[in-house]
Amino acid sequence: MRDDRAETGAVASVSTQAFDVVVIGGGPAGMAAALSAHKASARVAIVEREQHLGGILRQCIHPGFGLSHFKQELTGPEYAQRFIDQVRATDIAPFLDSMVIGIDSGEGAAASASGVNEAPRATAAHTVTLMSPTGMLQLTGRAVVLAMGCRERTRSEIKIPGSRPAGVFTAGLAQRYINIENLKPGSRAVILGSGDIGLIMARRCTLEGISVEGVYELMPYANGLRRNVKNCLHDFGIPLHLSTTVTRVIGHNRVEAVEVSQVDEHLAPIAGTERIVPCDTLLLSVGLIPENELSVGAGVELDPRTRGAVVDQSLQTGVPGIFACGNVLHVHDLADNVTTESERAGAAAAAYALGGDAGASAAGPGCELTVSPAGIAGYALPGRITTVALTKLNFRVRRPVDAARVRIIAGSEELFAGKVRPFKPSVMESFPLPAKVIQRALGLGVSEIVLSVDPVEEA
Repeated sequence: MRDDRAETGAVASVSTQAFDVVVIGGGPAGMAAALSAHKASARVAIVEREQHLGGILRQCIHPGFGLSHFKQELTGPEYAQRFIDQVRATDIAPFLDSMVIGIDSGEGAAASASGVNEAPRATAAHTVTLMSPTGMLQLTGRAVVLAMGCRERTRSEIKIPGSRPAGVFTAGLAQRYINIENLKPGSRAVILGSGDIGLIMARRCTLEGISVEGVYELMPYANGLRRNVKNCLHDFGIPLHLSTTVTRVIGHNRVEAVEVSQVDEHLAPIAGTERIVPCDTLLLSVGLIPENELSVGAGVELDPRTRGAVVDQSLQTGVPGIFACGNVLHVHDLADNVTTESERAGAAAAAYALGGDAGASAAGPGCELTVSPAGIAGYALPGRITTVALTKLNFRVRRPVDAARVRIIAGSEELFAGKVRPFKPSVMESFPLPAKVIQRALGLGVSEIVLSVDPVEEA
């Protein structure tokens, strides 16, 4: 029989600590958000499941970070260390080697970070439950920032046929093996997918003496940044095969070869184009997925296009007091952009925690508009506009185009049209939406504005 008294005692014995803002994730997004919230005089905690702060940047030993934020080129660990040093110089409380298992919300009065009960108000008290090396712990805060990052898509998610031998890795796992664990994943590799991590690992494997037979990309264009295609493939003589994919994994105990096939305009393999490529390792760079299991458990609505949270201009989700930033919100191209976005989220979270809705309402009068993508725009963020103020819209296109323009549409009226220019899926675009355009949309009585990227036929 279950001992209810013992169970009640166990729950009652869980230690609780109070903060203004609790940040989940200690990578570049989490640290930037925490530092920004701390700068706004909030008492902040960071929860990180690894034993160290830094997140994925600890294994990204290549240069290219910090050009925007620090105005100099840094490696991933150098970029992360600058933020780690800043966090250590504050009274931000880090909870390392700790796994968050749930986020609960309670309406009404909440204890402040100093432990004093304050008068009831609209701000919800959120409880973050985590397992730490010392046992279960609960952190309370009026605001929570979700900064859990993203994970890699695996073989099972893209359904590659064939046997199941050893030697199939995601590119990020192979990167960790080489750069942190000092392990060699194989001797002869094929890379599927031309995302940035796949391109970077093609170069890294080559430098470690691993022969890279080629990078194979399903789409008719490379998915990584142009500089990575040049620096990682062209400079090392590694071939890039477009409109080609892996259609079978061959091998018993270890990968012995893969079958690759060309694909048609519908991305279906073309019969008769199959060929066998001998290798002992297959690295997958086939996309990233925001890590949002905790978000869903907290009642946060997700955008089916980004698989991240639906947020407003302050990066607040539909659950009051819960904010999202970085790759858990939408997959970014550059760590510098993650930092900039996360600083906004941290400042907004602190404003919310210390002053109710002050952070959201200070920018201007309230409104309620949804933002939807159209044309070749794959998504638009934020998904909601709740204040009449200058708003930064982020988006990506679904395919490269040499000439297109951004249009803002409300109902049947075009409110704004940008200049004609090229767009690439590998680049996260931003577009400033003036307050007067939002006001015009409200004046039309619409509840939705559309961000459309439309190709332009050149004369």
